Amino acid sequence: MTPVPALSTSWCSHRHKDGHEMLREIADLGFGRVELSHGIRISLVPGILKAVEEGVVAVGSVHNFCPLPMGVFQAAPNFFQPSSPDSREREQWLRQTKRSIDFAEQVGASLLVCHLGSVRYLWLAPDRHLAAYRNANPDAMKSGDKAYRALVERTLLKFRKRMAPYWQRTQESVRAVLDYASQKKVRLGLENRERFEELPIDSDFPEFLASMPLPSPAGYWHDSGHAHLKERMGLIDHRRQLEANASRLLGFHLHDVDSMGHDHQAIGSGEVDFGMIGSFWRPEHLFVIELSPHVSVDGVLSSKAKVEAMLANVGT
Repeated sequence: MTPVPALSTSWCSHRHKDGHEMLREIADLGFGRVELSHGIRISLVPGILKAVEEGVVAVGSVHNFCPLPMGVFQAAPNFFQPSSPDSREREQWLRQTKRSIDFAEQVGASLLVCHLGSVRYLWLAPDRHLAAYRNANPDAMKSGDKAYRALVERTLLKFRKRMAPYWQRTQESVRAVLDYASQKKVRLGLENRERFEELPIDSDFPEFLASMPLPSPAGYWHDSGHAHLKERMGLIDHRRQLEANASRLLGFHLHDVDSMGHDHQAIGSGEVDFGMIGSFWRPEHLFVIELSPHVSVDGVLSSKAKVEAMLANVGT
């Protein structure tokens, strides 16, 4: 069977006060699947449950934290972090992640997309020198600037020295939720991130996933826009990132990136090589179109059409 794309509610959840109306809007655009994103307020839940019960759409995946924690009213996927030095924050991450797993089970979703925390700095961004160099030398990546490449390596080395305790806490936190996810039959899609200080360093994904006890419900979730931004920074090779994690791939967030580096744009409107990404697609993967609220309805529909055209060739 040809896989079908889902639309993330990140595109429209902020505009709705009723979850049923939100999912009806998405269904009326021709989507039979959705991802409930990290902007789902508790007030939207009754309508969502009603729409799911009525079969308005199917929920393929949910994005941690969903629904939002009490007292939070806008998208906040990093509100609690598994890497935090504060044990109370890590306990809240575990509690809210289990709550999201419960909700995923309730709405029939098979997967929970998760962020993995970050390394915290008091004042200065760890990649500030990289950003300054790129601003002064816009062609540094394309030209193969050796000075920029050396700066990237030095910055990554400094980051690795600081990240060790944060990364250790993240790994412990993730392992603490594996059994619960297995019991609920909800897989954990561990997502690659776009910011320099977010965890893990992309090249650490294969070893991290391989270290988990089998059978593990956790796998790799690939965000096309995030990977493109990291490639623009000279931190990864997009194709190699996919090659390294292909055996543990669970699904994709699909969105484009424009020439100014703005992500979550309509697919086909920017720089992302979807032909290359599509070569890694398999029938068992989940495919979620994740767009900015600023994308027009026409942009949503054109993104849907482009992804569907590519998915028609998956598995053939």
